[in-house]
Amino acid sequence: MAQKDFKIDIMPARTLSWWRTRREEIDMDPPYQRQGRLWSRTDKAYLIDSILNGYDVPKLYLADFTWGESPLNRRQLPYAIIDGKQRLEAIFDFYDSRVVLNKDFTYIDQPQLQLGGLGYKDLKERYPYVAELFDQYNLLIMAVSARTEAPIKELFVRLNRSKPLTGAEIRNAMSGPAPEVIRQIAKHEFFEENAGFSGSRGQDQNAAAKLLFFEYSNSLQETKKTSLDAFVKRAAQGLSEKVELAGRKVIDKLDEMQEIFLPKDPLLSSAGQLPVYFWFVRNCREADYSTVREFLVRFEDQRRENRQLVKTNPRDRSIDRQLVEYDQFNRNTNDLASHEGRVRILQVRFPKFRGSGSPDSRRKRST
Repeated sequence: MAQKDFKIDIMPARTLSWWRTRREEIDMDPPYQRQGRLWSRTDKAYLIDSILNGYDVPKLYLADFTWGESPLNRRQLPYAIIDGKQRLEAIFDFYDSRVVLNKDFTYIDQPQLQLGGLGYKDLKERYPYVAELFDQYNLLIMAVSARTEAPIKELFVRLNRSKPLTGAEIRNAMSGPAPEVIRQIAKHEFFEENAGFSGSRGQDQNAAAKLLFFEYSNSLQETKKTSLDAFVKRAAQGLSEKVELAGRKVIDKLDEMQEIFLPKDPLLSSAGQLPVYFWFVRNCREADYSTVREFLVRFEDQRRENRQLVKTNPRDRSIDRQLVEYDQFNRNTNDLASHEGRVRILQVRFPKFRGSGSPDSRRKRST
């Protein structure tokens, strides 16, 4: 690649106070980025400790759009973070009093000072020279210029290769239409309002990738990391319209599932169950939606009762072997056989539930 198309330079030295006043000029959420707010308050305070005590802070990488117009500058801002998001968030949170120094903080130059537990405003008022030291600290920042997104994504993956990136975070930085569609699915209100599992470290995007893979393939698939990665790469070689159509179908189905499941539904406390429920609901008639959740609640109650029976009396003839089989499938939630087995069992039991135990069936028998 020619130098003019992709280059990395050291950015002129600028203080933390300079960046503080220009924080709105930095795109903190470009498409390839991992989710923010992953560091604990203790982690953030430790970074502030390093700055105040003059320890080295790893360099940051920013996409630099100040050189001119770029198709990559989606938010029309001068900068976009490539690597160092958690560090910038820690610095800005300290300025905003969301983070204070750890209780055991020691200011090496003057260890007699009791600065533990203080925030930036406290330092500004009581120890202005310490606050000034923070303000005047220079971060080493590398300016990255590129005309296409591919080298920036590659740089992000390479910089984070030694860090514990999740599969979802690595796929998020891949090329092609699938990563963007996965991000759009993961932004659906269903994940925020109905899903009971956390979206941290890309769990929502990982689940969204599985749903898209199913819909794109029009069938259940293995959803291990290698399979999902291969799907994203394969989709990059195909028609983007097919990926986008599959994404719209997933979003439409999640709209319907919002009407079935409760906010922060206990049924959705495990991300491993969502793909199974999605495919089960996808193949239900809309007329049956009103009884889907009641069926699943009863099914989970039966599983718990059956597990207890197996534990206390494994030879009991009343043990439901189909539920035992479901539990066995549930141990390997990303295997194709697991997806197919669990969906099959739900599909076999649902008509029986509707025929014998649901409120709708009872009303029909009474009329």
